[in-house]
Amino acid sequence: MAAFNFVPGSYLGLGPAHAGDKEVNLYSYRQAFLLKPLLDGFTKETGIKVNVVYAKKGMLERLKAEGANSPADAILSVDIGRLNDLVRSELVQPINSKVLNANIPQQFRHKDGLWYGLTARARVLYAHKTRVKPGELTSYEDLAKPRFKGRICTRSGKHVYNISLVASMIKALGETKAEAWAKGVKANLSRRPQGNDRAQVKAIYQGECDVSIGNHYYMGKMATNEKKPKQKKWAETVRIVFPNQQDRGTHVNVSGAGITSSAKNKANAIKLLEYLSGDLGQEIYAQVNFEYPIKKGVKRHPMVASWGDYKPDAVHLSDIAALRTAASKLMDRVGFDN
Repeated sequence: MAAFNFVPGSYLGLGPAHAGDKEVNLYSYRQAFLLKPLLDGFTKETGIKVNVVYAKKGMLERLKAEGANSPADAILSVDIGRLNDLVRSELVQPINSKVLNANIPQQFRHKDGLWYGLTARARVLYAHKTRVKPGELTSYEDLAKPRFKGRICTRSGKHVYNISLVASMIKALGETKAEAWAKGVKANLSRRPQGNDRAQVKAIYQGECDVSIGNHYYMGKMATNEKKPKQKKWAETVRIVFPNQQDRGTHVNVSGAGITSSAKNKANAIKLLEYLSGDLGQEIYAQVNFEYPIKKGVKRHPMVASWGDYKPDAVHLSDIAALRTAASKLMDRVGFDN
C-alpha cells in the first residue's frame, strides 16, 4: 500500500491548482526536515507557495492512477532508477532551462530535460578502522576477493541503490565480469542482505562484519545524531573508503526532480527546480543532509569536506539507467539475497 504523508500547516494535501496561481504542487520522496528550509526559502524569494505531498513509496503508482488529472506539478525523488521509472512511464515532460543547464553538469541531467539531478551521493565503502588495514580495500572489485570472505554486510541486492551500483559495474566491466563479481561479493557476505545502509555500519560496530556498502551522507547523519546517540558510536567505528580512485572513480548517483506531464503550474515548477539548483538551495542541501552540491562552487558541509576530495565515476547516469534491468536480472541469477 502506498505510504503518503500529508503534512499539516502550510504543506497541505493538494487541492486544485490553476495555471497562473502563485503556487506549485510537489510530490516528494524527500523528507520534510530537508525540504522545509528549502521551500520556505523559495517562497520567501518568489512569493510562490509550495504545496507538498510526502511519500515513502508508491509515488509512481499514484501518478499513474491520477493520470492527466494529477494535481502534481513536480516530483522530487532519489536515485536514477526511480527517475528513470518516471521517464519510462511518460509521467514527466521535457523542459529546457538555461538556468538548470548552467547549474547542473551534463552527466547529471537527462539529455531531453526529463529529469535533473539536484544533489550527488557517492556509493562508498564503510571499513572498520582497525580490522581493515589502510590499502587493503581500494575498489568495488576488492569486495569479491577471498581476503574478505565472511567480512561484508550489505542491504538487499535488489534495492535501487545497489541495482544502480551493479549497473555501473556492468558498464565498467561488461556483464560477464560483473556477474562474476556479484557472485564473489555474495560468497563473501557475513549474513544475508538485510536492513538499510545504517544497519550495516551498526553490524560492523557489533562485530558481525568489517566492511559495508552505503551512501556517503549516512556517515554525517550517524555522526551527528542527537536523537539516537548510539549511532555516533557506529560512525566512530568506521572510516569512509572512496572506491576506484586509481581508475574509473566512485559510483555517484543523484537525488533529482522532474516536471510532471500533468503540470498545471509548469512555469512555477521550473522556477522551483531552478531555485533548488542555485547557490542557496544547494547550500541548504549540503548543510542539512550532508549531500554533495551538484552545482560547482557551492561549499560542502565541513564534515563532508573533512573526508577530502574524491574522483567520481564520469559515466552519464542515463547509461546507468539503461543497464538497471540487466543489473536486476543479474542479481536474480546469482541469488544475491538468498
